[in-house]
Amino acid sequence: MEGRGEVRATGRAVGSKVASGRARVIADVGQLAAFLPGEILVAETTMPDWGTVMKTAAGVVTDHGGRTCHAAIVARETGVPALVGCGDATASIRTGDEVTVSCAEGATGHVYAGRLPFRRTATDLSALPMPRTRMMLNIGNPDIAFRTRFLPNDGVGLARLEFIIAEHIRIHPMALVQPERIDDPAARAEIARLSAGHATPADYFVRELAEGVATIAAAFYPKPVIVRMSDFKTNEYASLLGGAAFEPLEANPMLGFRGAARYAHPAYAPGFALECRAMRRVREEMGLSNLRLMIPFCRRVQEAEAVLSAMAEHGLERGRDGLEIYVMCEIPNNVIQVDAFARLFDGFSIGSNDLTQLVLGVDRDSDIVAFDFDERDPGVLEMLRQAIAGARRNGRHVGICGQAPSDYPEVARYLVEQGIDAISRNPDSLLATVRDLVEVERALGIAPRPPGAAG
Repeated sequence: MEGRGEVRATGRAVGSKVASGRARVIADVGQLAAFLPGEILVAETTMPDWGTVMKTAAGVVTDHGGRTCHAAIVARETGVPALVGCGDATASIRTGDEVTVSCAEGATGHVYAGRLPFRRTATDLSALPMPRTRMMLNIGNPDIAFRTRFLPNDGVGLARLEFIIAEHIRIHPMALVQPERIDDPAARAEIARLSAGHATPADYFVRELAEGVATIAAAFYPKPVIVRMSDFKTNEYASLLGGAAFEPLEANPMLGFRGAARYAHPAYAPGFALECRAMRRVREEMGLSNLRLMIPFCRRVQEAEAVLSAMAEHGLERGRDGLEIYVMCEIPNNVIQVDAFARLFDGFSIGSNDLTQLVLGVDRDSDIVAFDFDERDPGVLEMLRQAIAGARRNGRHVGICGQAPSDYPEVARYLVEQGIDAISRNPDSLLATVRDLVEVERALGIAPRPPGAAG
């Protein structure tokens, strides 16, 4: 930043970039059609089906949300500067205002009135040494896969299905399996329009999901690409076309019907079958054998067994044709019973966002208790230590795909000291984490890999 102006809003900075543009305040989803590429998106919060608009924004500003909210996750992945948890941005900024969003001033970012001058810096990647710890990427949007593949990396540690489903498919999977349950004529008409030209509506879902995942897998081939099966919460699923007919109203969706609990449950099993068909097509018909699968929010060992059995019935049997299946380690029970989970899965990916939430009892989407959400808490660090030790004891891969290592260098150092195999980062923070880990490993007497040695 080369200047300052009147501060219009203050919040948690996501990323380290600066952007200027014309603000557009979005009060409800119906106003998204008016959003123009290059504008600054200002809203109370964002939802998964806003992804198409968000990736065209110059910057994002929200009233609510913490470091791990939807807006923050999408902004990190697309490299867009964002301020979250501003409180009153939608009141202090008006559509048409020229503003500058700055995330280059530390943990706290600002929205300044007017277009302020700033400078850009560039990094020569060809001269960048790599740490011995594997550096992987978090990706959900296939559109950015081929441009992010040129960053120094060892593959994709977390590829999310949610953005493909929300942005490209837009329809609840069960609405394609059981369309007769949808009462809304407009929703039925839109579903028919989107799925037209396919043998069945379900074939539309399988094709679109397979093509989206295949784009990511092909961009990084032959490096491993770990795809997490769907992990929408019920309120997010309900926002998809036809979703309201299939989703219960939950008081706390974060702890409800999500992740592995859905897959073998009669209320969603046919939808999970479509996900499996798509993943099988990517591996078998498209030949992208670098695809690995991962199960999120798996609460109990018995639940894991039921999900793996269902996957095998759908042609995704662990070990067959080299298929590896991982599990997210994000629930204290995953750590406490790590030996039992290790017998069922080929590897673990620590989801530090949910793990911290559940260890500390803090809703990670709540603004008012955000001060208590801290991955550096001794209890959380002990859970990380036990998870890594348990995976290593069982000869299983262990990585982390949460936000902690990029926000807190001391956490990254701790993970390396414990012997973690891989750290998966959003593209916007990868280079900073690479530099930090090279220095951490040097201090531990570990020589870095030479430039260009990733993969």
